[in-house]
Amino acid sequence: MKTPVPSSPSKRLLSLDVMRGWIMILLAAESAQLYRSLRPLAKDSWAEGIVRQFFHHAWNGLRFWDLVQPAFMTIAGVAMYIAFTRKGVAWSANWPHVLRRSLRLLVCGVGLHCIYQGRLVWELWNVLTQLSVTTIIAYAIIQKSVRFQIIVSVALLVLTELCYRTTGIPGFDQPFTDQHNFGNWVDLLLMGKMNSGGWVTINCIPTAAHTIWGVLIGKILIDGNITQQRKVTVLFAAGAISLAVGYGLDWAGVTPIIKRIATSSFVLASGGWVLWTAAFLFWFIDVKKRNGGAWVPVVVGMNPIFIYLVFETVGHQWLNGAVAIFVTGFLGWTGMTEDWMNVASALVTLGLYWGLCYWLYRKKIFFKL
Repeated sequence: MKTPVPSSPSKRLLSLDVMRGWIMILLAAESAQLYRSLRPLAKDSWAEGIVRQFFHHAWNGLRFWDLVQPAFMTIAGVAMYIAFTRKGVAWSANWPHVLRRSLRLLVCGVGLHCIYQGRLVWELWNVLTQLSVTTIIAYAIIQKSVRFQIIVSVALLVLTELCYRTTGIPGFDQPFTDQHNFGNWVDLLLMGKMNSGGWVTINCIPTAAHTIWGVLIGKILIDGNITQQRKVTVLFAAGAISLAVGYGLDWAGVTPIIKRIATSSFVLASGGWVLWTAAFLFWFIDVKKRNGGAWVPVVVGMNPIFIYLVFETVGHQWLNGAVAIFVTGFLGWTGMTEDWMNVASALVTLGLYWGLCYWLYRKKIFFKL
């Protein structure tokens, strides 16, 4: 493959910053308990189905919220490729930076589990621990051809299928049954425990495809040899293929779509939706230049890991409760119901997260791992 010529080495892709920003805003809203607060208000109404989309599917199926982590990991791949290309350093010389970043992601991910549990634990289910592995895999082949990268990503999905279907470990020989699959067995080896929600550590193997596809998206978007319309067409076509294969495997009864163990059908279906989202935002923002209001998510997207750590630590441990004290205290005088006060409290907390990011953006303070 001919080496891509960056169309504008110094210019950022606004659509990338917008997509990353909206991902972080959605995650911050979850941390602020917005979706949980809306649930009782939406019960037994037309809105119940909408609110349900902001919670992970219990097992076999796909909801909107199941797409957030794939989008997060895909965007990480896009950003990694663009940063590597614009740094202009040798692939081998950049390895120490990649390994240090991956180690920091791993430490932060494990540390978050310790905070969740309120004690020292060894757990590897956090998105940051997953990303620490997928980053290394994607960077290892970042200079390879598009064909090679696609083959590797598909091989990772095939490897996962084989591990779940053929290992035949007693008690863990039911590939798509919670607590009885290969991923659960690996967790027992690595951590001596299984996740009660069905999440498994080796999700980092199949979902590495998302980060690799992010690298491919980055290659396409900054390639000056490809017209903008062609870029949009390629991304939409790739997304259509991925969606067709992913849902096809599920509907045909071959491999069910299960996010919690990142089945191949899930990776393909979710990857397809992410590709379509990236294509639409690139067309709408970078091609059509319809970027009014883009600054709202952009200020959050400029400090993604920092704000994630903030709302997963300070938010859970203190801020959510502290804000609720004052919001519910004052709104209680108005006669507002408890459910609506909880929504108001969540929105105020979310606003504080955004305000912090806005302040950092204005001060040009950007935290990087």
